[in-house]
Amino acid sequence: MTLSGFLFFVLALFCFCTVYSRLTVAKLHNMDSFIQAVQQVEDTNPGLSPLELVRALRRTAGHDDMMTIHFLGASYNLTKTAILTASSFRFFDKAIHHIVTDSGEERGVVLAPDGTTVALAPLLLGIESGLKVKLKGTPAVGIFPLTLGRTLGLSFLSLQDFPPSYRLGPNGCWDSVAHPKMFKLSRSATLATDAVINGGMDGLILGTDLSNLPASKQPLALSEILRGYYNFILHEGQGLDDVTSHISPRRRELSRAILKPLDLHSQVMETLALVWKLENTEWIALDTGVGKAVKDGLDAFVHKYWDCPHIIPRCQWGAKAHRGTPIPLFLPLQFLYVHHTYEPSLPCLSFQKCSHNMRAMQRFHQDDRGWSDIGYSFVVGSDGYVYEGRGWKHRGRHTRGHNDIGYGVSIIGNYNATLPSRHAMDLLRHRLTRCAVDGGGLAANFTIQGHRGWEHFRE
Repeated sequence: MTLSGFLFFVLALFCFCTVYSRLTVAKLHNMDSFIQAVQQVEDTNPGLSPLELVRALRRTAGHDDMMTIHFLGASYNLTKTAILTASSFRFFDKAIHHIVTDSGEERGVVLAPDGTTVALAPLLLGIESGLKVKLKGTPAVGIFPLTLGRTLGLSFLSLQDFPPSYRLGPNGCWDSVAHPKMFKLSRSATLATDAVINGGMDGLILGTDLSNLPASKQPLALSEILRGYYNFILHEGQGLDDVTSHISPRRRELSRAILKPLDLHSQVMETLALVWKLENTEWIALDTGVGKAVKDGLDAFVHKYWDCPHIIPRCQWGAKAHRGTPIPLFLPLQFLYVHHTYEPSLPCLSFQKCSHNMRAMQRFHQDDRGWSDIGYSFVVGSDGYVYEGRGWKHRGRHTRGHNDIGYGVSIIGNYNATLPSRHAMDLLRHRLTRCAVDGGGLAANFTIQGHRGWEHFRE
């Protein structure tokens, strides 16, 4: 082989590997891969506005239903046709189109860097709604119906014969956090799975932010909008206490701040009335139980997604199996015991670091202490999330002589000389305890007692 022939072979091999690597990344169902794909479209279409791009993505996913057209217009009348290549069209079609299969696999969802799972369809509809308000000067009337209102209303209505808590959710587990390709739900799906609610809250927040941009300020590219919200970095000594920007770990408090001033019951009922009008389903409007179904459902929504913290499940942080048979708790419980981990001594500020700490603590408890599992019921990180230990139903090993009458919750870090962050304390004091009282179906009354790190545990 000549030198020029060899160089051509190496160049061809490099190009093939680069393309293959991009295709491999594109198959991963995480937010980073989606943002990279969006940026590739932006790079190959100079001057493309974020509104044009998000409309093209809506057209690709086939999300031109009657309500979307009512608020946003038909994407096929508004979109340039040559934005997406055949390969990017196939990627976005699979990435955005939401469906739950008969086997319980939820598609159209991605794993965000903060460890939560987000449905892309309501996220993008919220962003498009906000961009339309900003760039076209239209009233901000469709953001809530398209992101949360329709999904919540129809879920409450379709499952009104079930207890309100079963009309929402569930969450699920990824086949791999490092290389996510399949997300499987923990039980039968409702219309409002956790991922759909997360995507709806994110779309509501970003859409509202975009609609409120000052007239002199132009919106960023779509990839930058997503990257700023999901790909943040918390610095040591800062944490969430000092963050003023809108980022995904704050989705529950931010969405609550946007929607709490509104009459949510009226908003959802108006959304359902519009659905009935657009789809000519007048018989539903005559159902006298709709108002109560919406009220009960909204009570469950507010409690589960606003009062309670987001709890990262065991499968998400990589927990090993409980050794032996877990011992059930006899509910309700009356006490909650607060610890700090002592070791790890530093607060964890990311899903990756908190997950690593959880695995290290479980390994220490199981291998060094000889316990059946991590001792805590729950662990609070400084990344904005609570991590599931032994959970609501199984007895922990956290406070000698009290394991069967209370939960043990620890905050990651050594707090002999300093206090945890305000945000971490609020997650525990104002949200996890409130969730346990009735959202977890557990204790009617709690007494919170302090305790030190794991070196003081005994059965």
